Amino acid sequence: QVQLVESGGGLVQAGGSLRLSCAASGSIFNINFMAWHRQAPGKQRELVAAITSGGSTSYADSVKGRFTISRDGAKTTVYLQMNRLKPEDTAVYYCTVIAGIKRSWGQGTRVTVSS
Repeated sequence: QVQLVESGGGLVQAGGSLRLSCAASGSIFNINFMAWHRQAPGKQRELVAAITSGGSTSYADSVKGRFTISRDGAKTTVYLQMNRLKPEDTAVYYCTVIAGIKRSWGQGTRVTVSS
């Protein structure tokens, strides 16, 4: 089992930046996929960005060019750099990893972007 702890959320004005972090612990030896999802009020959870064990990244169209996913060298912490934030980016952001065939979720960190 992998435990995930997210941090870095908060309140920011439109156009500002935030950096989210997610630290993994526990059975981390075979993490092969790390990603950020978000869920806005009244909406379904959606994939924001992902990074594979090989370093390939992918992004939702709505965040391309503004958000960057990265990880540390040990591949146990994943980051989401969010620039040029918009009010529609307001959501709870969740970190998720897949280790082997098991997916784990963090508790979420709230991001609020004011206009």
